[in-house]
Amino acid sequence: MKLLVTGSSGFVGTAFLARYAATHEIVPFSLQRQGWEGLPDLRGVDAVVHLAALVHQMQGAPVEAYRQANVEYPLELAGRAREAGVRHFLFLSTVKVYGEVSRNPFTEDSPCAPEDDYGRSKLEAEQRLSQLAGSEFTVSLLRTPLIYGEGVKGNILTLMRWIERSPLLPLGCIRNRRSMVYVGNLAALMEKILRQGKGGVYLASDPRPVSTTELVERISGAFGKKGSPLCIPGMGMVLRHWKPSLHDRLYADLEVDPSRTVRELGFEAPFTFAEGVEKMVGWYRNRA
Repeated sequence: MKLLVTGSSGFVGTAFLARYAATHEIVPFSLQRQGWEGLPDLRGVDAVVHLAALVHQMQGAPVEAYRQANVEYPLELAGRAREAGVRHFLFLSTVKVYGEVSRNPFTEDSPCAPEDDYGRSKLEAEQRLSQLAGSEFTVSLLRTPLIYGEGVKGNILTLMRWIERSPLLPLGCIRNRRSMVYVGNLAALMEKILRQGKGGVYLASDPRPVSTTELVERISGAFGKKGSPLCIPGMGMVLRHWKPSLHDRLYADLEVDPSRTVRELGFEAPFTFAEGVEKMVGWYRNRA
């Protein structure tokens, strides 16, 4: 296939190109660097893979910044793609369209109730892109939980730094359920959707959720460290009152059930959680 990929130099884009650049003809595009005048001719392109986004900013960002990057930009690109005869538009979204915490695993049909501007912008983009879909233009919406792997940034990168430098972390005895997806598994799922040309909502996730404690233990093991993280009774309660958002990221459940996506696509994740963590830590230790 001939694919136009936005965000090709980012975390997910880099993994996708590393795995499939030899299989497909990939044309990278960056609106920030090239502008609309630099958009390649879309005639003959089989699919647009839209990975570029303004992700959640811990220090906050203006609502309009999220809307421009996550709604207006992909909507304009999708409109131009449809006019040029492109048949497929794959949009990378987020499980944050559901909210921040799950009482039961979210499915593709679960009600959406995003709680921040990032999640709301992604949901609006999904809704407006879906309106462009038709018999000649397929729109696929791929919702992802936390993504980890080579090139990761944000909280997972911070966690690896803490684990590398600290003998023990006070993150033991946490029995939550968090869905995550290794970036190599995500790239494989994206390629599966593109090959089958199917539209609709899909969920990305590794086969099983993990707890914060299991994640810390697995990363520590990949660093060659022994011992378990410290279990401090009552720490969760303290965090809940002191910093609720941090408490939710460390202690709350955020689980999705991708079984329908897996069944419909006939998808099997090529990497286990342990393999993904080993590859991520290996990248971290070998990076320049």
